[in-house]
Amino acid sequence: MQIDVAKLEAPEVDQQRTESVERKGLGHPDTICDALTEQLSMALSRFYLERFGLILHHNVDKALLFAGASEPRFGGGRVLEPIQLFLAGRASLEAEGQKVPIEEIAVETSRRWIRDHFHALDPERHVRIHSLVRSGSADLVELYRRQRRTGVWLANDTSCGVGYAPLSDLERVVLRVEQRLNEAEVKRVHPEIGQDVKVMGVRRDDRIRLTVACAFVDRHVCDVEDYLAKRDGIAALVQEVAQPLTSRELQVEVNTADDPETSSLYLTVTGTSAEAGDDGEAGRGNRANGLITPCRPMTMESLAGKNPITHVGKLYNLEAALIADALVQELPEVVEARCHLVSQIGTPIGKPQIAEVQLRCVEDGSLAELATQAREIAGHHLEQIDSLWRDLLEGRVAIDRWPLRRDR
Repeated sequence: MQIDVAKLEAPEVDQQRTESVERKGLGHPDTICDALTEQLSMALSRFYLERFGLILHHNVDKALLFAGASEPRFGGGRVLEPIQLFLAGRASLEAEGQKVPIEEIAVETSRRWIRDHFHALDPERHVRIHSLVRSGSADLVELYRRQRRTGVWLANDTSCGVGYAPLSDLERVVLRVEQRLNEAEVKRVHPEIGQDVKVMGVRRDDRIRLTVACAFVDRHVCDVEDYLAKRDGIAALVQEVAQPLTSRELQVEVNTADDPETSSLYLTVTGTSAEAGDDGEAGRGNRANGLITPCRPMTMESLAGKNPITHVGKLYNLEAALIADALVQELPEVVEARCHLVSQIGTPIGKPQIAEVQLRCVEDGSLAELATQAREIAGHHLEQIDSLWRDLLEGRVAIDRWPLRRDR
């Protein structure tokens, strides 16, 4: 397998005059869709392993969230119409004479995830979950069976994956702010903070502005004055979290669409705009590293819900990010790395038709000396790609977070 190593010619993102980074938080409708499709894939994978000894063909990567209707008010409002969640895709629904209870798995897995991650959204009362998963196409199922016989996992799509490391100042700030606001400890102290937190960070030269959209839970807010005081508290918390991560000037604004004079405020019953204001769809949110980064290499590929065995749309984006991170972590001379992988349907997943790494080194002349080591690192990861599913099932690797590996 050929692994190309090249000099990273693109300007350093931290040195560009402007940069923008977005993160759709835990309770954003798009993030909910991604999370539930990924949870369904993981649950199906475990079911297949327990019942049949191997993970069967599936891709459950389609989801639509149809927002409900609500009537929020200070001290506590009500949900008028529940959120409708539609989970769709293809899966092996029968094997060895046994049927797979797909609807039961989809509903229970979704309810469990909502129950574990929301403190004001009730998965029984506020959400209706519909499973639209059907049997897979005959050609892809046959491709899956063929590789089971040969022991060589074959790409089920022609696709590409990209990854980079390390994160910029702005990327670290945006990621950490949303993560902090959605930590269980913060929710205990500030139950008014809902899970639907979106952070947009922009940098112009050495000035960073963070625009935070934060859904408030109405029953924990008394009136307009209480809302404004708590909003100021959130801004202070964001400043406290973000400032140690950068030496740049930092400006924080929260819920900038509020109009206190008319009591037009970001108030919700359940802590997510999905209750009334915003629909959601899988694949429209954060990329593999948990961020949306238009100033960096990205693909449009949706990772969540794709099978962890052969779907290169998931595997190559994860592996490209892991390879880039490993190059930076293991080679002190490398200050930035990018990785680009391209598959071909029906060929072994560990042998992409393009595997390229681009390196930015401390010294310009060191690239030739590092090329062999870089190829070895990238090659080792690609050799191990057919076991990435184990890391995903056991939680050592997960989409929508950075670093991707827990043990780093």
